[in-house]
Amino acid sequence: MSPKILAAMAAQQGLLTRAQALDVGCSPHEIAHLLKTRAWVAVRRGVYADAEVWNALEPFRAKPLFEARAALLAMRRAWVLSHDTAAYAHGLAMLRPAEAHVHITRPGHTNAWTKYGVKHHLARFTDAQRTEMDGLPTLSMARTVADVGREHGFRAGLITADSALRAGVPRAEMHEAVGMMTCWPGVTQARAAIELADVGAETPVESLARELVLSLGFDDVETQFPVQVEGGRVYWADLRVGPHLIEAHGRTKYVSPDQGGVAQTAAADVLLDERKRERLITAESLGISNVYWDDFFSGLAATRVRVREEIEASMRRFGAKPAAHLLENARRIRAAGDRRAAV
Repeated sequence: MSPKILAAMAAQQGLLTRAQALDVGCSPHEIAHLLKTRAWVAVRRGVYADAEVWNALEPFRAKPLFEARAALLAMRRAWVLSHDTAAYAHGLAMLRPAEAHVHITRPGHTNAWTKYGVKHHLARFTDAQRTEMDGLPTLSMARTVADVGREHGFRAGLITADSALRAGVPRAEMHEAVGMMTCWPGVTQARAAIELADVGAETPVESLARELVLSLGFDDVETQFPVQVEGGRVYWADLRVGPHLIEAHGRTKYVSPDQGGVAQTAAADVLLDERKRERLITAESLGISNVYWDDFFSGLAATRVRVREEIEASMRRFGAKPAAHLLENARRIRAAGDRRAAV
């Protein structure tokens, strides 16, 4: 492959349109040969990438953003990245939809249509809501939270709103974003997600666990509750409901970093440590429920029944609230300035 072609691809983060390839001396026959031999990949019709670059992309964020770049190269009108695609660009957590699209927006009366894997949105946005991420025009984090909630509903909106709070986006800025969306489709769901967002939800599965508990009608719900156990060690529980704790588990804590996880020891050791921790915590007059990612999808109805029964059992045994010393210890630990202090 000629240096001119390689340079043209490098200038566009590994992408090249058919017209650009022809302009730098690549013949139609050579393009067909590169695609047939799988040296190149057609990311979109008429937009190509080196196959090695494409295959090396991380699938959950890098690949969708690469596809967005390819989509923008093929467009004749100016658009900005929005919705799911903007969330990926900002590094916000997302509940991946069953059908993934590149999402783009340009000013206009509220409307949307999908064509060739790209969802086009017409919608108003302000200059202050426009930013740039990795050289791509992108709507702001606050606006993105509102758009994700409108597009995918409360559950997805809550995950992204929690993530935005963790990233430092003020709740007031998210409220301002939905404030301009009077009568827009889905705005009620987006507004509810922003209202209930909590900086203490550190992962999407913790957001789902909080959604579940709130849907059961419990209102004494607190994220990141510190429990000081025998010996003085402090453990942080994902959620507290009265005298009951809920631990939300995703797959990453059980697999090694080279498999996309965070575990520094074998899965069996992680599980053993969890059981030891659970024994120490329950000795402090607290109950515990464990919920897992799959519980919120394939077995949600059964999970709701189980968690309600476990919370109510703890309340019958220990009372409606935790023991006074547990609440005082939690207040003292947070006052000491731990990074996970409630906000």
